[in-house]
Amino acid sequence: MEIIQATQRHQRQAAYALRHAVFVEEQNVPVELEIDEHDETDALHFIALEQGQVVGTARILRKGSIAKIQRVAIAKENRGIGLGHQLMGHLMDYAKTMDRITSIVLDAQTDALPFYEKLGFVSEGDVFDDAGIPHRTMRYVLES
Repeated sequence: MEIIQATQRHQRQAAYALRHAVFVEEQNVPVELEIDEHDETDALHFIALEQGQVVGTARILRKGSIAKIQRVAIAKENRGIGLGHQLMGHLMDYAKTMDRITSIVLDAQTDALPFYEKLGFVSEGDVFDDAGIPHRTMRYVLES
């Protein structure tokens, strides 16, 4: 498996297609909420490739001194084999190289909290609804 930054339009389109399959088709997220104004402007997209096929994706948004990881999606047939862990590790390593970043934040679906906790993220705040799915904000503080 290879993880790369999706800098070309066709790579981002493949990432959007995977996100559509996971979030819209599987999880019933309204289609109008899935793609947003950040996707083609300030988001950094990453894709995980297996034999040339996009099997995982996520994006990073910079918000001041925070790197926010969003839209983490793994193809249904590729779950449970450690791909999500590898993708998150890559994103966290990338965020650590970003200038003046002090923490990494994400909004995790509550059923994924243990996954992110194993990566060192700590929950903060109350559970909230995002697109009909309960979420909780999690933070990973970078060493200074």
